Amino acid sequence: MRFFSVFVVGGLLGLLASFPQSTLHAAEKMPQGRITEAQIQEIARDSRIKWTYIAAVANYEEHKTSKSKGIEWPGYLWAGPWNPNPDERSPQTLRMFGGIGMDGNKDGLADPATTEDSLVSLGNWLRRHGDNEEAFREALEEKYDRELIRNRIMGFAKVYATFNKYELTEHAFPVNKKYDYSFKETWGDKRGWGGRRIHEGTDIFAGYGTPVLASAYGFIEEKGWNKFGGWRIGLRGIDNVYYYYAHLASFSKGMSVGMVVKPGQVLGYVGSSGYGKPGTSGKFPPHLHYGMYRGGGMKEWAFDPYPYLRQWERQRKST
Repeated sequence: MRFFSVFVVGGLLGLLASFPQSTLHAAEKMPQGRITEAQIQEIARDSRIKWTYIAAVANYEEHKTSKSKGIEWPGYLWAGPWNPNPDERSPQTLRMFGGIGMDGNKDGLADPATTEDSLVSLGNWLRRHGDNEEAFREALEEKYDRELIRNRIMGFAKVYATFNKYELTEHAFPVNKKYDYSFKETWGDKRGWGGRRIHEGTDIFAGYGTPVLASAYGFIEEKGWNKFGGWRIGLRGIDNVYYYYAHLASFSKGMSVGMVVKPGQVLGYVGSSGYGKPGTSGKFPPHLHYGMYRGGGMKEWAFDPYPYLRQWERQRKST
């Protein structure tokens, strides 16, 4: 019996290795398209998994970086942990090895590079774990090593559950229009306190106590003191951008880490805190330091917020 098992497994592995590589990789040249709410709702119905969980993973994958093109699947999940060919595309073979890959567009291949296959497989993967919050977190632990990424995706699911909508693209200028303010392009200017560095943001000058507003749908990822930024809030937008609000005088009542917010919601108030130990204030005129950062969770980098601020300001004036 042992000889027979070895013979069968050996023959099977030989057969798998003999599959032409051109067949396995042909469909990878077809990029994934943008995922829509209709697609997510359909997968949720078929898999009996909360649409907010499917949306949260899909959203993170699509917005990991500015160049992200869809959901990425490691070979050990897609093809199965014991599959000798991580590039396998046969749905039957993937199923035999415990892979999650499925043929969503009915072309005979389970290809992670196609939107339909990837989304159906996402539902299949989550269904293996279950449809509650604990099961969702367990599933995320299987795919994502970093807790920071898992917490971010959980936060996105919470945002979707709060607003019951996938397309949350609205933005708001971060200072209340009823107050006087001014700003100009300051990206890259030199800064000296705490060592030589460049200015990674835009300074919006306004009076003490001017309300500071959320620019996007998202959740509060950080809140507290930073020796450079003083009292600051970090908003993780549903677009995976980290919106950084620094030098505040105080926070809005009830504001806490994990709290879901929407564009235009008051986060705090303009001040002049920072450049020292907690409570340091008054070393510069009151203003909001506004920064924007992007990254998939391994590393984040700043980009110039000035063009976005001008765009949001123009949009506000036109309404």
